Formats: sequence, structure tokens, C-alpha cells
Amino acid sequence: MAEWTYLSSVCNVCSCIERQLFLFYIMNTFDELTNNFSRLPGIGKKSAIRIVNWLLKQDKIYVQKFSQNLGILQDKVKPCSICGTWTETDPCPICSNPLRDNSQICVVEQAQDVSTIEAYGEYKGLYHVLGGLIRPLDGIGPAQLAIQPLLARIRDGKVAEVIIATNPTVEGDTTALYLNKVILELGLENPVKVTRLATGIPVGGDLEFIDKRTLALSFRGRSSL
Repeated sequence: MAEWTYLSSVCNVCSCIERQLFLFYIMNTFDELTNNFSRLPGIGKKSAIRIVNWLLKQDKIYVQKFSQNLGILQDKVKPCSICGTWTETDPCPICSNPLRDNSQICVVEQAQDVSTIEAYGEYKGLYHVLGGLIRPLDGIGPAQLAIQPLLARIRDGKVAEVIIATNPTVEGDTTALYLNKVILELGLENPVKVTRLATGIPVGGDLEFIDKRTLALSFRGRSSL
């Protein structure tokens, strides 16, 4: 009887160890994935936990396809050699489209801004991604941005207008003013028109709730009726 009790205790201990090891490996994977997702922009710890739990409940084929796409993302998607937007073909579909207006270049901060503008379907010209804004305090100057490739495109002589679509912030304004300066300094025979996206009161906005900076920009950018 004593021997049986001893064997039973040993089995229970082994079973507990196996369970602990199982939980250890499972939670390590779970926690690691949670940490990975929490590093994504706009995703906090709680949201990351919800995403991992959601994935665990999904079809295995979907999860495998998802992980496969993540694995090859950086190998298949690269910056366009002309404009800098993300693409799987080089040049990108926009730069290689003969129906686009190559006399206009819209300058944006990041590649995702191209998708935002394209979603509206109003703009039919080309793009140029700077890869950031001038931020002297962060050690980011003109040399760290794709400004020289932009000037090279302008020198070709096909560009009639450069539309600066940087955000209406201190950094965005600084970058826009610098771009205007270096484009003028090119001294082209046919000067390129440099414009900036309009800023001000949004459609449907109420003056009562508009901040002072937006209101000031609205007055500066007013247009004739």
C-alpha cells in the first residue's frame, strides 16, 4: 500500500511538471506575440492581447497564410526607385502609368500618405516621398530626406508644378519653405510653380469650435468667390 501511494505521488509530481512546462512554453509564445503586436503603431498591450486571442480562435490555414505574408513582406514590398512609395513592381503602378499627369508632383512625408490621397481619386499627377520632415532637434536635416532625387526629377524639365502636401505643423512648414527655396535656386528656364495644399476650416466645421491656428490659416488661405 505504501509503495502504491509513493508511485501515485511520483506520477502526480510528474504530471504537474509536465503541465507547468506546457504552460511555460505556451505563455512564452503568447507573451512574445503580445509584445510584438504591442510595438505596432496605435496598438497597446490590451489591444495586442486581444489580437493574439483572436488569432488563436481563427482557422489554422488563415493563421499560417498570415504568418507567411509577414515573413515575405520586406522581401516583396520595396520603395519605388522613382517616387519612393511602397510597391511590388519597380517602377510602381503610378509612376509607370502613362495616363498620369507627369507635369505635377505631389510631395508627401511618408509612403502611406500616397494611399490616403489616392483613396480620394481627385489627384491624377505623380508623387514623391520625402521619407520624413526636417527636424533639427532630432538630427534630421535635408541630407536625411529624399530631396536631391526630387530636384533631379524637376531638372528633367517635364514638371510644371510641385504640390507640397506636408502636414500643417512647424516641421511641415519648415520643410515646405525649404523645398520652395531650393526649387527656386535651381534657376530653371521655365520656373516650376510651387504650391501647398490648402489648410483651414473643414467642410461642415463650426467657427465656435475651431482653434486659433486653424482659423488664422483659414484667413491667410482665403479665396475669391
